[in-house]
Formats: sequence, C-alpha cells, structure tokens
Amino acid sequence: MPAERGAFPLGGHYRHRDVNVLRWLGAYTASMVGDSVYFMALAWEAARSGSPAQAGLVLALGSVPRAVLMLGGGVLADRFGPRRVVIGSDAVRCAVILGTAAALLLTSPSLGLLITVALVFGTVDALFLPAVGALPPRIAGPAQLARLQGLRGLAARVAHVTGAPLGGLVVALGGSAAAFAAAGALFAASLALLFAVRIAPLPADGAEAVRGTARRELADGLRHIRHHRVLAPVILVIAIGELGFVGPLNIGLTLLAQQRGWGAAGMGWIVAAFGAGAAAASLLIAVRGRLERAGLVQCLALLAGAVPVGALAFVPNAALAIVAGVLIGLFAGLGGALGAALVQTHSAPACLGRVTSVQMLFALGLAPLCHPVVGVAIDAWGTRPVFAVSAGVCAAGALAGLCVRDLRRAELPH
Repeated sequence: MPAERGAFPLGGHYRHRDVNVLRWLGAYTASMVGDSVYFMALAWEAARSGSPAQAGLVLALGSVPRAVLMLGGGVLADRFGPRRVVIGSDAVRCAVILGTAAALLLTSPSLGLLITVALVFGTVDALFLPAVGALPPRIAGPAQLARLQGLRGLAARVAHVTGAPLGGLVVALGGSAAAFAAAGALFAASLALLFAVRIAPLPADGAEAVRGTARRELADGLRHIRHHRVLAPVILVIAIGELGFVGPLNIGLTLLAQQRGWGAAGMGWIVAAFGAGAAAASLLIAVRGRLERAGLVQCLALLAGAVPVGALAFVPNAALAIVAGVLIGLFAGLGGALGAALVQTHSAPACLGRVTSVQMLFALGLAPLCHPVVGVAIDAWGTRPVFAVSAGVCAAGALAGLCVRDLRRAELPH
C-alpha cells in the first residue's frame, strides 16, 4: 500500500502531548460532541413532528444501517486507508446535517425528512466508526496506544457530559434548525483538524493488503480474528461484556429509577457517576500509558464490574446506587480501554479496519438490540432477576477470557 500524504515513520517515541496526537484528539472530541448535539436535535424534532412511537422509530432507524453496514465499513477502511474514509465520511456528515438545518429553516419539518436524515447518518456512521477506530496505530507508536485509548475515553466522556446540555441549550435558544447547524459546525471543525493529522504508512510486514471482492476481504479479516490466539478471545470478552453492561445501564436503569421512586434526577446522578468512574479509568490509563498483564487486568476488571451491576437492583437507596454507578464505570472503562488497546496492538496492520469493525459491531450494532429483551424481562420478572442475570453474563465473559492462557498473558508493547 503506498504511503498516504503527510505520512511519517512509526519509529520513535510519541507522547500524549505530541501536536499530531492533539489534532486527532481535538477532531475526535469535536465529532463526538457533534454526535451528541445531532441526536438531541433529531430526538427533539422527531418528538415535535410525530407521536412518541414515531419519534422512537426515527431514532431506532438510524441504528439499522450502522449494524448492517459496519463490517463493510471496516473493509473500506483497510482498502482505501482510514484517513481517507474518515475524512470522506465526516465531510458527508457535515454536509447532510448542515443541509438538514437549511431545510428546517426553509420548509416545515416532516417525519419523512427526519427518517431520511437518520438513515443517511447511520449509513455514513457505519463507514466513519471503523475508520476512526483504526487511526490511533497510524498516528503513534505501539507503546503509546494504551495512552491514546485513555485519552479517547476521556474525550468520549467530555462529549457525553457537554454534548447533550449544549444541544438542549441551542434548541431552547434557536430551535432544532440551530441545533443541527451547531452539530454541522462541530463536524466541520473536526474535518479541518483531520486534514492536518499526519498518518504513518503501514509497516513493511503489513503493507500487502488483500485485494479482491469485498466479501473475500471481509472473510480474510474474520479469518484473521478467528485464528489469532489473542484477538479472538479479547473480542469475545468485549462482546459478552457489552451484552451484560448495556441493557441494565440503559433501559434497565430507567425502569429501576421509576420503580424505586428515584426520579429522573436520581437516574441522572447515577449516569453521571458512571461517567465519572469511566473518566477516572481513562485518566489512569492516559497517565500511566501501560499496565502490566493487560489481558489479565481486562478480564479481572470485567469480573469486578459484574458485582456492582448485580448490586444496583438490590441497593436500598439512590446514594448507594450512585456508588455502584461509579464502580461500574471504573471497571467498565478500565476493561474497555485495555481491550481496545489489545485489539489494536495485536491486529495485523492491513486488517485493522476490519477487526475494529467487528469489535464495534458488537458494541454499537448488536448490543443495543438487547434493550427490548431487557424491557420485556423486567416487565415479566422485575428488576432484580434481570440485573442478576446481566451480572452473570458479565462474569461469564470474564471467566471465558481467564480460561484462555494467551489472553491472560497478553501484554501491551513497552
């Protein structure tokens, strides 16, 4: 594969203060905040334009192309390079959202317009997410990948804390059109920073990317995961962990807060506590840069996180639920960052986009499908059995990883 424009060698030591890393971090943060503002604007306008069921349909439709096309996005990232795919998809997102803002100013909003925007945005996200996940190994050396994952986790938490309130403020001051315009401006800022990010070429031993049909390239990427002694178990642990964490911490927490009388404020504090715990884990990794026996620590963190997941439905008051939220965020953030760093350091460079797409498919495509299952189960059996089962799923994923010697001994580069 030819070196991409602006490439530099992977050799040498790169610190988290490296200006190129800071450009990438700024671009990622602006994009994540833009995502939060966009979803706030979309949800608000959908609720204004239709019934609650129709609003839910608009939001759900955006996840369908993301789940269906995510693996294809990984193939494109490997074939054309993650930088090209990230810049191209970010440019399309910017144009679509700014176009939506203009349309809302000039015409009356309709569900058809919002559904189209949700489907297009979800489709572009399926290209953007694997490519942006494959960028870190091309902007820093292997020894810095854990630190970059910590910084990426911090950026995500900042975006979650600031994005929704910013979107709500802009909607209150200028309406949905202004919020879409603000999201488009953030995507434009992200795009400008991405143009300035320098990307390293693939190393010589990973430059021979497979060429053929998209199906063949995808099959080669899946085969690479299946036969790898670390990648296969670490992605399995990530997938099972997502299934155990996502349901209780989304629809499950909402129903639990309603049943216990904690209200929206109590639920908000628990979610904030989870974010604080996850941010603390990301900060730890960003500062340390590396933890010994990363594979073992990833599994132990998931196992430890299973305890507060199960306890959340049994605590007697909101204060203890907030403590449980902090612990869940801390352990989930630690295990997630280490798992992502292991995926990036053990993947063949030419397959990283496809490997990342598989990892993100479970987190952003398949795991959210458990939401209706969790809702039905809580309606049938109550919160305690469902949270206990979810904790058991988390623990099962951790124990499955601990049974694999190669994962227990997996290390991050020095």
